[in-house]
Amino acid sequence: MPDTQDKTPRPFVFINTAMSADGKIATIERRQTRISGSLDFDRMDELRATSDAIMVGIGTVLSDNPSLTVKSPQRREKRCAGGRDENPVRIVVDSMARTPLNADIFKKGDGKRMIAVSESAPQERVKELSKHAEVITAGETNVELRRLLTELKARGINRLMVEGGATLNWGLISQGLVDEIYTFIGNIVIGGRTAPTLVDGEGCTAGFCRLALISCEKLEDGVLVKWKVIN
Repeated sequence: MPDTQDKTPRPFVFINTAMSADGKIATIERRQTRISGSLDFDRMDELRATSDAIMVGIGTVLSDNPSLTVKSPQRREKRCAGGRDENPVRIVVDSMARTPLNADIFKKGDGKRMIAVSESAPQERVKELSKHAEVITAGETNVELRRLLTELKARGINRLMVEGGATLNWGLISQGLVDEIYTFIGNIVIGGRTAPTLVDGEGCTAGFCRLALISCEKLEDGVLVKWKVIN
């Protein structure tokens, strides 16, 4: 990560995802399906292990129930040897405090959890979630992502990995809050006009997000493409 990032008001932010050859990240039922293989999973695990935090949107939690943990014992040991928790901080962007109390991010793995909510979130739900995670309020009706990232930087999070979903990706990209994007493109076609893509949301009519190619390589039966955001 560049030294200049330490002087910025937000963390270095990168999106990592796997998508089908037609750009889908899940099925029409919004269910995750296996797109990449063991080498890409290991690459993702290394990214998790070298990040300060992992962030997802509430939609990803409700549909996939991810634990967001580092799988490799060796990588967890290395983190602990360096004075860090065995897992990065796990963050859910959840404007209305809908994260289930039995979600896997609460049940699996050691480490800190954060839930970002808005001022409109039901206070009883916020109170319950605060028993399991640090709750950050950022925004009136929806989580203001720029404000949230400033809060995360103030808490010592300098490298933030984003694992979706499509709505959160749009929110970050549309506000110019992403530095790099890594996409594994698998050798399957999912289809479906309602199946989520890498980025959904309102979409651009002008002023498109521009990217510069960092690298492109064959990985197993797919392609790993890395982009730098230049807008």
